[in-house]
Amino acid sequence: MRVIGNILWILLGGLEIAFTWVCIGALCYLTVVGIPLGRQAFKMAKLTLTPFGKDVVYGGGTLSTTANIVWCLLFGIWMAIAYVISGVVTCMSVVGIPFGIQAFKMAKLSLWPFGAGIVETA
Repeated sequence: MRVIGNILWILLGGLEIAFTWVCIGALCYLTVVGIPLGRQAFKMAKLTLTPFGKDVVYGGGTLSTTANIVWCLLFGIWMAIAYVISGVVTCMSVVGIPFGIQAFKMAKLSLWPFGAGIVETA
C-alpha cells in the first residue's frame, strides 16, 4: 500500500514540492550561515518526495530548540499553516484521508525540523 500511496503522491504534486525544497536547500547552501537551513530543506524534500512508510523521530537538545524557535518564527509557522490547510482539504474526501495524514506529518516537521530525523517504518 505504501508504494501505491507514494506513486500517487509523486504524480499528484509531490515531485514538484520536493523539487522546490531541493532548490531552496541549494540556495541556502550558497552561504555559510544558510547551511543549517539548507539541511532542513533537504530533510523536508526527502519526506515530501515519498512520505508513505516514513516516520519523523524528534530529539535534540537546547541548541535544536533554539534553532527551532527561530525557524518557527521566520518560516515554519507559514509552512505549517499551508500543510495543515492542504491536509484539511484532502481529508474532506474518504480517498484523500491518507494524503491528509501525510500533510499533517509534514506540517509538524516544517514547524519543528531541527533535531528531527526521518526513519523508515516497518
